[in-house]
Amino acid sequence: MLFRSSALLSAALIGMAILLGAVVGSARPVLAGPCARETVENTNYVICTVDPAKVDLRLFWKGDDGAPYRSFPGIADAVTAKGKTLVFAVNAGMYLEDFSPIGLYVENGRELRPVASVKASTASGPVPNFYKKPNGIFYIGDKGAGILPTATFMKLRPDVRLATQSGPMLVIANRINPIFIAGSSDRTRRSGVGVCDNGTVRFAVSDDPVNFHDFARLFRDRLQCPDALFLDGGGGAGFYSGELGRSDFSWHGGYGPVFGVVE
Repeated sequence: MLFRSSALLSAALIGMAILLGAVVGSARPVLAGPCARETVENTNYVICTVDPAKVDLRLFWKGDDGAPYRSFPGIADAVTAKGKTLVFAVNAGMYLEDFSPIGLYVENGRELRPVASVKASTASGPVPNFYKKPNGIFYIGDKGAGILPTATFMKLRPDVRLATQSGPMLVIANRINPIFIAGSSDRTRRSGVGVCDNGTVRFAVSDDPVNFHDFARLFRDRLQCPDALFLDGGGGAGFYSGELGRSDFSWHGGYGPVFGVVE
């Protein structure tokens, strides 16, 4: 009797586990969606993958009133007002106190900010990340997405509809930027973008502190991106997704340029 009761109880528990597993499984984010949470080498990330030939990837800076958006909800509301949806958004580079992009910024084929010098204005003290060599430019043109060191971009001058300048480059032609130090204690939250297999674009935002070398290895080794660019760190690294229920806010009082996928 005891054995039979135990067996029945076990069968019931197994049935409940299967049912709960089905429910939990159905509640998981769709793996084919653009963004997912991933843990790589004990560091938590949000990683988004898009094909720029198939999705509407845009850059945002100012609204119709000429004022910087500064926040992800502000961009989402503006997109909604035009009958669209902001699928996800990521900060798109560094900016000045007035939230204007530091370097090259091209939106809808219009150059709103020119290429910035790749030399820091001060000769002493730590070199700001934007000026760490080589600085780079992410762009989308007729031939798809690309990331080039700024000097190379200026020599080639590709025709682009979208571009943002930042620095430093994380991965260059499948090589980790040699200025990075393995095991460095310079750890903070970081965001970046890579151009990867078959021209796909991958964004990564770390939820935990990570150094430059490990962040670059994420793009090269895990995400298979032969070229990748650092976007920002600390309070400047941000992510938005309605599906994942997340909307970061910058400790700097807002964001400057922002990447966003619209549908």
